[in-house]
Amino acid sequence: MNEESKRHLTSLQQLMSNGGEVETVNVQLPRTGRSYRIALPTEDSRMMLFAQARERPGQPQPFWSQLWPSGVALADVLIPNSAALAGVRVLELGSGLGVTASVALESGALLTAVDYTELALSFCHYNTRMNTGRAPRTMALNWREPQPEALARLTEDGQFPIILAADVLYEGADIAPLIELTDSLLLPDGVLWLAEPGRKTAARFLLALAERGWVGTTEYSDGPWPNGAEVRVYVHKLQRPTQPDWLLSSLGGWRP
Repeated sequence: MNEESKRHLTSLQQLMSNGGEVETVNVQLPRTGRSYRIALPTEDSRMMLFAQARERPGQPQPFWSQLWPSGVALADVLIPNSAALAGVRVLELGSGLGVTASVALESGALLTAVDYTELALSFCHYNTRMNTGRAPRTMALNWREPQPEALARLTEDGQFPIILAADVLYEGADIAPLIELTDSLLLPDGVLWLAEPGRKTAARFLLALAERGWVGTTEYSDGPWPNGAEVRVYVHKLQRPTQPDWLLSSLGGWRP
C-alpha cells in the first residue's frame, strides 16, 4: 500500500472511530447497466458530518457524502466515450464518492480527483480502488477560492485536455469561479463535461460560456437513480471555439 492509500485509509478509520459508520450499496448506471459497489457514510453518519460542519461557519457542507444523480449520469455517458479518455490526463472537480472516477479509471484515464476535504477524497480513493484496482491522484481544493500553489501543483504537467464536473453549480457564487478555474486548467482545445439537474445557476453558466463563443452538445437521462430521485439530468459536452471569430452558439443545443 502506497503512502496516499495509507493516508486515505487513516481518514476513513478516523471517521469510524468518531462514531461514524459506513455502508456499501450497489449503484447501477441506468443506461449502460454497469454496476459499482460504493461505500458511503450511513444516514446517521451523514447527519453527524453536517452537524459538525454547522459548528464551523465557513466550512464546506459534506454534500459529497451521498450519491447524486448527476454523478451517476456523467459516469453513464462517459462509458460509450471511453476511447476519448484512454491515456489522457483528466481532472474531476468535486469527485465525491467516486462513481464517475471509477468509470474514468476503467476507461484508462490518467485521473486527478479534487474535492473540498480529505475525507471525501478518502471515499473516492477507496471506492475507485475497490471497483477498478486503481485510484486517482487526489488533491483537496476549494475551487471557489483556489490557492495559487494548489493550481500550480495541478498544472505542473500542463493544462488538462478533459475536465469532468457533476452538480457543482449550486449557487450563483459558483459561476464566476468555475469559469475562471476552467480557463486556467483546461487546454484551449479541451473539453468540459458538465452534468447538472436543470438548475438556474447552470443555465446562467451555460449562457456565460455561449457569450464567450463556447459550443456544446447535450444528452439527458431520467434515471432511475440510486436515491430514488425523480429528476432529469443534463450532461453537456462543452468546448471553446477553435476560431476567434466563431459566432455565439445557441443554448438550444444545450438544453433539449
